[in-house]
Order: sequence, then structure tokens, then C-alpha cells
Amino acid sequence: MRKTATIAALLACTATAPIAAKEGMFTPGQLPEIAEDLKETGLEIDPETLTDLTGFPMGAIVSLGGCSASFVSPEGLVVTNHHCARGSVQYNSTAENNYLENGFLAKAKGDELPAAPGSRIYVTTEITDVTARMRDGVDALSATERYDTLEQRMKDITAECEQDAGSRCQVASFYGGAEYTLIKRLEVRDVRLVYAPADSIGKYGGDIDNWMWPRHTGDFAFYRAYVAPDGSAADYSEDNVPYQPEHHLKVSAADLDDGDFVMAAGYPGSTQRYATLAEVENTFSWTYPTYVTLVNDWIDTIEEAAPEGSDARVKYESLLAGLNNFEKNTRGQLEGARRVGLVDRRRAREEELAAWIAADPSRANYGEAITGLQALNEAGAAAAKKAFWYNFATRPALLSAAQRLYRLSQERLKPDAQREPGYQDRDMTFFAQGLQALDRRYEASVDKAQWLLFLDTYLEEPAENRVAVFDDALGLAGDVDAAALSAKLDSYYAGTTLDDSETRLALMDASPADFEASEDPFIQLAVALYEYEREQEAEAEERAGRAQALRPAYMKAITQWQRSQGLSTYPDANSTLRVTYGTVMGGSPKDGMAYLPFTTLEGILEKDTGEDPFNAPAKQLQEIREKDYGPYALDSIGSVPVNFLSDLDSTGGNSGSATLNARAELVGLLFDGTFESVNSDWDFDPRTTRTIHVDTRYMLWVMDKVDGAEGLIEEMDIVE
Repeated sequence: MRKTATIAALLACTATAPIAAKEGMFTPGQLPEIAEDLKETGLEIDPETLTDLTGFPMGAIVSLGGCSASFVSPEGLVVTNHHCARGSVQYNSTAENNYLENGFLAKAKGDELPAAPGSRIYVTTEITDVTARMRDGVDALSATERYDTLEQRMKDITAECEQDAGSRCQVASFYGGAEYTLIKRLEVRDVRLVYAPADSIGKYGGDIDNWMWPRHTGDFAFYRAYVAPDGSAADYSEDNVPYQPEHHLKVSAADLDDGDFVMAAGYPGSTQRYATLAEVENTFSWTYPTYVTLVNDWIDTIEEAAPEGSDARVKYESLLAGLNNFEKNTRGQLEGARRVGLVDRRRAREEELAAWIAADPSRANYGEAITGLQALNEAGAAAAKKAFWYNFATRPALLSAAQRLYRLSQERLKPDAQREPGYQDRDMTFFAQGLQALDRRYEASVDKAQWLLFLDTYLEEPAENRVAVFDDALGLAGDVDAAALSAKLDSYYAGTTLDDSETRLALMDASPADFEASEDPFIQLAVALYEYEREQEAEAEERAGRAQALRPAYMKAITQWQRSQGLSTYPDANSTLRVTYGTVMGGSPKDGMAYLPFTTLEGILEKDTGEDPFNAPAKQLQEIREKDYGPYALDSIGSVPVNFLSDLDSTGGNSGSATLNARAELVGLLFDGTFESVNSDWDFDPRTTRTIHVDTRYMLWVMDKVDGAEGLIEEMDIVE
């Protein structure tokens, strides 16, 4: 019976599933424009409520500054992806007490662990249009003046906004700088790790299953937000209390099924759907292929230098996970571009756009802007290629720390309002925490092995791509003896004191003269490279200033043309709050391949080998064999759903986004996309675009049956 039912479901999936996935990462303010389609797709609440960022449900949606999350209890409990919290798990782990391997559960609030330094929870409280103030008079300025003026205005607006204690503000650019929005957020600085299942659940399938379907990954974890007793944002203190959000999501254990409405609210990082042909050609012909080769060598280097089971491997687990994810994503991007003919599609789009512009003389300025932008993009690509290997050759952890510290000493000679972003007083807590975090993410032997890898590739570059001051400092002129180079690097690690966190923190108050008199080899190198890197930065800012004049006109042209074709328009993702919607849906990404919408507990048994990454905990396997589903089974599949597919439009940064049903109840967490759909960052393909979510019923099942997290289940509002 079970086999027959599965085949029937597969046939139904391939025969009836629509291929028109819902394109669009919409800002909350755009939702009234698509209210009718939201309702037709299945939304049961009033679409207007989604525009109120302080109301329900949007008031429960938060950013972690790289991932998305949501409040799920009145006691500041936050749910996100396991891979988003994994850095905090890794930070608190050692080879002897490895929470990555064993998982972590705080049985009481007093047992919760501080998250990794720099961890934040951002609660959006207000959005304001500041386009007029940002753009006033900038069109008449030179490229450099334009860049400097826009940057200064951003800093001024941000500083005014942050006069409210505990606020963290951002001026975000939309449509290539045609529009600007001020986003005000409460910054929760005391973030604590509450619960993360072991990697054998939270990272089940590892890099083999990453971006793949079927998937059986329990990609969820919990933080808690803490504030001072008076409710204000505060640094970690034992006196702090759980933050009480105005809104939190109910967690559904009910019957979400194939074809049901779902939407996700979160903070997608970036997309490039409006990128020009020159940008696309450079990315897919050079940048991505180069990265794939480099990252594979990089992974091998770390794994060899940091053996599995060592404390060094624990320190580099987070980096390794990120590199593996990036490598597979990039290969997916290349494969997707080849499959859909991305370059030819982009060329055809630009030809159609050019024809639309030529059809009306009043649009001539659009054509001029596009021509200028294409030339600028080509120049930027050439500069990026020249700098690529130098940038890697100068990325050793302690050199990077020295460069940032010396830059800080120079920036502090200026009034705070005139300093570069990242070096203002508002940034100093992050700055210090980044220096502290290095203690659990750095090992000299591993760092040296990476540096040698990057230097090897740098030394293969032609002379015009080499940097004389860097070559002179390391003795890289002429033929370079490998043994001599290795010994030279050894002298850097032996002669530095930057491997001590107290030393690094103390240097935050040092003057430029202190650095220039230092005998620390990493500091000496940072000082030597400073002027060259400021020259490169100035050239990049001049190009950015020219783009700020050209890209708004290009974006106005392309959005007007798209509307004339009846196509949807929305700004590229930029780490601001977006809503995407659609249905639970399987698919057929290529001929002869069909994806069912749900995976089940039994799939874990089928995959399990007892060896990483298919090594589910023994207790979990026992519960599955006993078919102890509890109240979490879905009748239509006869088991507990583990992961599900939807046609939602998503990208990196959406990780941890709350997946909501028609009544805005939490039914899952968005955590991945299929391998065939990763290219949607550049070009949305409705047939292949599918997003992967961990089902809340599986989350609750693991918490209940495997990890004994009954206290957290009781804390949440569970809808049955």
C-alpha cells in the first residue's frame, strides 16, 4: 500500500503541478499592489496587516544580521536555522566539549550560553522614505563628490536616527540608488544560545545533501533575546531579563499539505536580476569559475592542516561549512546559467530594452546611461580581476586585524561623522567583538597553510597584476624559493603578539605613530600596504560615484519597460525586509526527474549509514523504527514531514525566514533551495525555482521525542 501511494503521489505531482512559480521578493510597502493575488493564492488574513512592521505578524520577524529569524514566545525566544546559529555553537565548543557533535540544550534560562561575539537580534520598528534628502542636488556633482556626498548624508541620517538609545539604523538603497529608505531597528545585544540539535540532525546530510532534494535536515535552533531590567538594549549581564516582544508567532503542528498557501518573511541578502550583460559575462566566464577552483583548494588546505577531531578543526568548522556551501552554490550558479542560456537571455533582454528606448526619442537619455554603465562595468571587472589574487594574498587573519587596527588609528584623527563606515563610534562594539572572536577561529598553523596557498596563486599572476610594495615586503621579487618563503612566514607568526586578544583590544586606542614604530611583522606589513590600498579604494569610490549617476536611469528604464510588458517589478534584494509567497509544491526540474513536496522520517532511515554526514542519533532512529509519530504526522503522507518544497522566491539571507501559512502561523523555516534553482539570483526560472523548508512538525517531533526539549515546547503557543 505504501509503495502504491508513493507512486500515485509522484504521478500526481508531475501531472498537475503548475510551473508558474511566484516571482518577486516584495517590500512590505508593495504588498497592497498585489493584495488580490495574495488572496487568490490563499492568504486568509488581510494583506494590509503585512505592511505594519510593528503589528502582527511582521512585528515578530527579526534579522540576525546575515540570517532571518522570528519571535516564538513572549519571553524573547527566537527561532532560526541551525546553520545560522552554528557559529555560536562552534564558538562555545572545544574538542573535549563539542556541542557541534553532541548538541546543546539549556534546561533552564540560567544555563543558556552567550552567543558568539557580535551576535545581534534586530527588531524593525520604523521605515521612512528619505529619497528626497539623499538625492537633492547630487546629479550636478562630479563622481567623487557624488559618492562622498551620498555617503555623508547616509551617515548623518543614521546618526540622527540613532540618537534614540538602543537603536541601530540603516539607510538602504533601492533600484540602483533611485530610492532610499531609512530603517530603524531595536538592537538587542545580549543574545544567548538556548537550543541547537546535534549536527547529526541539524546538519544531517552535510555538504552531500546541501542544495539537494530530497532533503532530511533538521535545520533549526533557538536563541533568546535579553535586555536590561528596564527594557533597554544592553550588553551581556547576569542582571538582564528576557526581552518581551510585542508580537510572537504561533507554531503550527497542524495539517499543512501539498498545494497550501505559504509565505516567508525575512531578510534576503542580494540578487542580481537587473545586472547588465557586462556584469553577467564577467561573473560567469571568469569570477565564478575562478572561485570554484580556489575554494576547492582552500577546503583541502584547511582539512589537511586541521585534522578532524582536533581543536583546530573545531575552530575552522564554521569557515569550512561556509566554503562548502559557497562552492556548491557557485557550481549550481554556473550549471543554471548554462542550462537556461543566461548570457544569451541577458543579451536578448538588453536588445529588447534598447529597441523600446529607440522607439521613443524622449527615452534617449536612458540609452546614454546604459552605454555609460556598460563601459563602467567593464572597467570595474578589469580592476577586480587585477586585484583578485592580491586580496587573497593579504587575507591572513592577523594581517587583516592589523590592517583594520591601523586604519582605525587613522580614522580616529577625523571627527566621528567624517570617518569611514565601520570605523565610527557606533561600530566600536562590533569592532572589539570581532577582535575577540578571533580567539576561537584562528590557529597559526592553519592560517599559515592558507596564506601559502593564496601566495602560490598570487605568484602565478603576470607582473602587471602584482603589487610592488607587497612583493618588496615579503621578498617576492624574482624567483621565489618555497622553503625560504615558508621560513619567512614562520617569522611573522613567531614575531607577532597579535595572536593575543588583549593585545589586539589594547591597539584600538593606539595612534598611527604607535603602529609605525611597531616591530610586529604583521603591523609593519599593514603600515606598508596602507597607502596603496587607500589609492585602490579611491579609484573604486570614483567608479561607484559614476555608477550612482547612471544606474538610477538604467533602473527606471528597465522597470518601465517591464511594466509595459506586463512583467512584475520589485527591487533587487538588499538585506531589507521582504515577503515572498506561493504554495507548497513539488516539481520537475528536468526531463525524467520529479520532486515530491514532502520528505518523511522514513527517508532518514533509508539514507542513514552510521557515518557522518548520514549518522542520525540512535534515539532518533529508534523512534522512527517504532513509528512513534506523536501528534505530528501528516495523514496524506503517513508519517511526520521532515522538509517540504515550495515555489517561494528566495536567496541567501532568507535562511531562517519564518514560513507562514494562510493564517500567519509558523509552519516552517526556509533554509535552502534546490541545486537547479540557485541561479534564480540572476534569472528567475519558474520551472526550476523551489525553496526548501524544515517543517515545524519535524522540529517539534525532534524536540519532543529525541532531545527532551519539553520546556521550550511548553513555552511556545502550539497550534494543533
